[in-house]
Amino acid sequence: MFSPVARRIGVAFVALAVAMPAFAAPIAPAPLGSLDQQANVTPGPLQGVGIEQHLGQSLPLDATFVDDEGKQVRIGDYFGPDKKPAVLAMAYFECPMLCTLVLNGMIKALRPLTFSAASEFDVIVISINPKETPELARQKKAAYVENYGRKGSEGGFHFLTGEEAQIRAVADAVGFHYKFVPATGEYAHAASIYVLTSLGQLSRYFFGVEFSSRDLKLAFVEAADSKIGGLAEQLMLYCYRYDPATGKYSASILALVRLGGIATLLSLAGFIGLSRWRETHPSTSRS
Repeated sequence: MFSPVARRIGVAFVALAVAMPAFAAPIAPAPLGSLDQQANVTPGPLQGVGIEQHLGQSLPLDATFVDDEGKQVRIGDYFGPDKKPAVLAMAYFECPMLCTLVLNGMIKALRPLTFSAASEFDVIVISINPKETPELARQKKAAYVENYGRKGSEGGFHFLTGEEAQIRAVADAVGFHYKFVPATGEYAHAASIYVLTSLGQLSRYFFGVEFSSRDLKLAFVEAADSKIGGLAEQLMLYCYRYDPATGKYSASILALVRLGGIATLLSLAGFIGLSRWRETHPSTSRS
């Protein structure tokens, strides 16, 4: 028989575990403002520039480009049932500042991962400037492969150039709104990267020029349908949820409460078991 103290502890904990979910309901992400709303407060040259999230939408897999080796490729060549998830950046190779910051930030976040380009994921960079050449793409790829510093990763990096219509098709699918500014001869665009599933669907958006390695790792695990990563990554996915409003993963209070509850139940079970063992083996426990 359980001791009276153990029974009271067990009843109290069960009641607490049942009540906790009601106080830890997940918080819905705040809605994002549309580009039309932003136009009322955005300076003229930047109106219409920004990001609209199209989570779940597929890239135009028939869109054609020229890769860094001068070969014509389809976006669909990088996606399919037997392919890997990918991280995508829309940039241009002669951008004087922002694109370089985005690409540098992406590589910086990828370096600490145990996952490797070419093995667990691909890196795709599409130039938004139709005048840029495959030779320029080749030079840019070489620089970033060296920056990444993983032997054998070259096959996982794809720097693409293409015609305006093909670029726009991908940009529209992503929700990447940019424009050429004649006064400066440069492109106005936002700073972001995107994680895609192995089938080419938009899975996660990350904004800015600094990216979290942890968030990218979780995004790759999700985009690969948990086919990469181990138990630790699966537990992290359980404890963290992606917030589209911020483009970040944050701790899920409900999941943490549940894990805490499980841990407490296990501890309680161990305590009760030890107490009962001591009751049935009094001579052993006193020795």
